[in-house]
Amino acid sequence: MDKKLIYVDHAATTYIKPEVFEAMKPYLTELYGNPSSIYYLGRESKKAIDEARSQIAYCVGAHPQEIYFTGSGTEADNWAIKGTAYANRKKGKHIITSAIEHHAILEPVEFLHKEGFDVTYLPVDQNGLINPADLDKAIRPDTTLVSIMYANNEIGTIQPIKELAEIANKKGVIFHTDAVQAMGNIPVNVNDLGVDLLSMSAHKFYGPKGVGCLYVRKGVKLEGFMHGGAQERKKRAGTENVSGIVGMAAALKLAYENMDRYNEHLTKLSSRLIDKVFERVPHVRLNGDRYKRLPGNVNFSFEFIEGESLLLMLDMKGIQASSGSACTSGSLDPSHVLLAIGLPHEIAHGSLRITFGERNTEEDVDYIVDCIEEIVEKLRQMSPLYEDFIKKNKS
Repeated sequence: MDKKLIYVDHAATTYIKPEVFEAMKPYLTELYGNPSSIYYLGRESKKAIDEARSQIAYCVGAHPQEIYFTGSGTEADNWAIKGTAYANRKKGKHIITSAIEHHAILEPVEFLHKEGFDVTYLPVDQNGLINPADLDKAIRPDTTLVSIMYANNEIGTIQPIKELAEIANKKGVIFHTDAVQAMGNIPVNVNDLGVDLLSMSAHKFYGPKGVGCLYVRKGVKLEGFMHGGAQERKKRAGTENVSGIVGMAAALKLAYENMDRYNEHLTKLSSRLIDKVFERVPHVRLNGDRYKRLPGNVNFSFEFIEGESLLLMLDMKGIQASSGSACTSGSLDPSHVLLAIGLPHEIAHGSLRITFGERNTEEDVDYIVDCIEEIVEKLRQMSPLYEDFIKKNKS
């Protein structure tokens, strides 16, 4: 491809690392047996799954029997929410979550609300952070589940999960965290955090799409999610995605081995981008906490412009970015996350999310800043809102 191409949407998905692809290949071409079969090819596939389960468990501080494979992070979230709610409904039907969760949490919770469950949505401050005191007040005798995401996919804010989980644990309430964005980007240890359930997805940390997993602490009551076979200890039926599971384990192992160097690189790029944009583009806001955020995540709101126009013009210059969650990229509504942190609709519409990866460079950052400055200026010259703003400030 002759056209310059800079990919900065790693929160949406990552490529598969060559080492991960090599680990997967034998289970696509040679060792293709069904893990439920008792002959050699089946036994080799089963062995690969067991080894992958142990590897993932080791990375997050869990026991292998606490790791259940799924088809995605969304499935893991749905299972955690619905499985816990249904298994514990005799105790109570009250669920607590936050206003800035991914739709993989918000929609299952809304589904349960229609089924007669009561839901409390915790507010966040202007940086997207939850006040632990709000959770403490929200827990009731009939509360059975709290689900708070570890790191936000849009603005990168990292929640005080350990403190929040401790509050839930003291009151005997199951605590789930959607760690899809956090996993592979920051250290995650289930015992240190004190969580009961944790979701992850391989394609967020240079693994394959179509595979995720759910950590379930031993003793937590959870109904099975898929029926039709004995796979995953009779909790999640369906022939296992062997190559995907192997790839997930390989990718997570690489992520943990290289995390410090990776984070240092991403932090350097993010800081450079933030500093240069503030220096050269007026009327811009950084969404999310400047420091309590994922190292590669930067989310800006530019006043007086539409984010969709900005994205299209960046794409014409070879820059692949987003305005928020890839799962809602077709929506014309402003981000629920940006509205929850207090942005008015017109500013929330002018958002840009840039999420760096290991292949990005400082030269990429400088080119992105040049393009943002040029495009924002061009769009503002066509904006009636900006024209009115200039007139008011001159008068």
